Amino acid sequence: MLLEVNGLKAGYGPTWVLHGIDFAVAEGGVTALLGANGAGKTTTLRAVCGMIRTEGSITLAGKPIQGKATEDIVRLGVAHVPDGRGTFMELTVEENMKLGAITRHDKGVAADFERMFELFPRLKQRYRQQAGTLSGGEQQMLAIARALLLRPRLLLMDEPSFGLAPLIVQEIFGIMARVRDEQQVAILLVEQNANLALEIADTAYLLETGRIVVSGPAADIRQDESVRRSYLGY
Repeated sequence: MLLEVNGLKAGYGPTWVLHGIDFAVAEGGVTALLGANGAGKTTTLRAVCGMIRTEGSITLAGKPIQGKATEDIVRLGVAHVPDGRGTFMELTVEENMKLGAITRHDKGVAADFERMFELFPRLKQRYRQQAGTLSGGEQQMLAIARALLLRPRLLLMDEPSFGLAPLIVQEIFGIMARVRDEQQVAILLVEQNANLALEIADTAYLLETGRIVVSGPAADIRQDESVRRSYLGY
């Protein structure tokens, strides 16, 4: 397993949001975190990134990262596409993408930029354009491209479909599948659209008020009518 999390508690101030959860993400696999608003999905991603107070064990490729600073976790190959995309609106597409590769000093950056333009042709068309003038879908594409320019081993994605038209969502999820298959990037996906997430995921965990209540192969959870009716709403 690339990422292993055991007994994770996480919260803000004196309040715990997660109450000792266990989950894992396989090398080159997609793991989905599902659940209602307030279940603790976003908190889980922030905990993995070292952004909030945590207790428990988080290991990346067998090495502990719990307690490390966020910037050190990023350098180990963990990229985060946050809820709301986190795009720097005043900067251009070019400047946002360069920020994604700011920690890199290898000679492959230029080739990776071309790779991003292959995955996201709209970004090439809008390379000099201010990010704040992009559509919501284009901003999401930019956020993903910026994260991928880190050359991550693990990509954390928080609600990538939120607020986007269905056709754009399908396009973005198709690109995510390509990234997984062609670049062997593992993905930890938080997504409200459970049916969509379960289509791309290998494994899924269902959170309810900070605790995991269901886990297993995504295909099995997708076909379990009682789980779908009780927790996933479809």
